[in-house]
Amino acid sequence: MSETATATAPRLLDRRELAAWRGMVRTQVLLAREFEAELVRDHGLQLTAYEVLMHLVDAQDGRLRLSDLATLAVLSRSGLTRLIDRLEREGLVVRERCPSDARGYFAVITAKGREQVTAARKDYLDNVRARFLDLVSDEEQEQLGAIWTRILQALEPGLKP
Repeated sequence: MSETATATAPRLLDRRELAAWRGMVRTQVLLAREFEAELVRDHGLQLTAYEVLMHLVDAQDGRLRLSDLATLAVLSRSGLTRLIDRLEREGLVVRERCPSDARGYFAVITAKGREQVTAARKDYLDNVRARFLDLVSDEEQEQLGAIWTRILQALEPGLKP
């Protein structure tokens, strides 16, 4: 085999590495799928809509700049714009101009949005416990939290723990 072929050959994952990587990816996809199905069925909310509304509930005055909300929700700006358009049509959020930046907008949760996400929150948190937290020990949760923080800080260097 030539030196060039060796240099460009992929570094394959061993059994342990593959189990860690595929396990994380598969778990995330399956959890998201189940949470989405239950939120839509029981509360008429998609998972991304629930997450965006929860970020707004947690924000001061129930408002966040759209650019900040996109970052928090891990959505592209165009994806968030489409989602906010839909949530606005449903009366769950309103858009307000940013007084200090004529091009900037805030998303502001409405009373209806707060009511809908509050109704969904108990079921969502019960699912987080039943399908994730109850399956790992307190020590494992600490380890996972530290691992996710380390990985997220590598992916988003400005991230505050």
